[in-house]
Amino acid sequence: MPEISLTMIVVLCLAAAAAGWIDAVVGGGGLLLLPALLLGLPNVPAAHILGTNKAVAIVGTTGAAVTYARKAPVDVKSAVRIGLMALAGSMAGAFFAAGISSDVLRPVIMVVLLGVAAFVMLRPAFGRAQAGGPVSRGRHVTAILLVGGGIGFYDGLFGPGTGTFLVLALTAVLHLDLVTASATAKIVNVCTNGGALAMFAYQGTVLWQLAALMAVFNLAGGMFGARMALRKGSEFVRGVLLVVVFSLVAKLAFDQWTA
Repeated sequence: MPEISLTMIVVLCLAAAAAGWIDAVVGGGGLLLLPALLLGLPNVPAAHILGTNKAVAIVGTTGAAVTYARKAPVDVKSAVRIGLMALAGSMAGAFFAAGISSDVLRPVIMVVLLGVAAFVMLRPAFGRAQAGGPVSRGRHVTAILLVGGGIGFYDGLFGPGTGTFLVLALTAVLHLDLVTASATAKIVNVCTNGGALAMFAYQGTVLWQLAALMAVFNLAGGMFGARMALRKGSEFVRGVLLVVVFSLVAKLAFDQWTA
């Protein structure tokens, strides 16, 4: 592990805790955690940054998923099926990633996110409560193929905002309230993060000592965020969702401007 000052270790641990909280509530914790690692470890190769990020994130995501599964009405079997499809989709996306310019994708994703924000703001009832009656088999198949495969492919191809897209898509396709959608998204994230971490570990690009320390804080943040979302409900999650969406748009706009 590279030499890191005590001050920087404290900053990275606090960033991990905050990222765990954000990710548990509505997804998008990587918006904070990955830049923190990049800025805090400027001389570390990018592959090691990405590997360490996954090693930290999967712990908080797992803790949040377990917390949600105990108290929220989550269909774990369906979530795992979507997660496995997302894992396959992310591998396919990663395969094509080398041939796609992020400069082309950023404007497209910004437009989509602004459209999503407008939809959520103009539809106050979106994600507040589940629709009545059971969800059809066709919608479950759509969730597996479109939400799992499609967003998984995007995660491997580009990545930013994957957790947020999962929450929105699960809410729209399966008629879940935002709390249940966040819970389901966490289980899907465990599957995709596990596959990515296995690859990084195989390549030897994980700073395990730093990751273990940050993971403790990420776990605490993730479990606290999940409990807060369960306690405060969908309206709270909706507010955090809008903040994360606009933050992601701002980050993508900044990346596009400085590219």
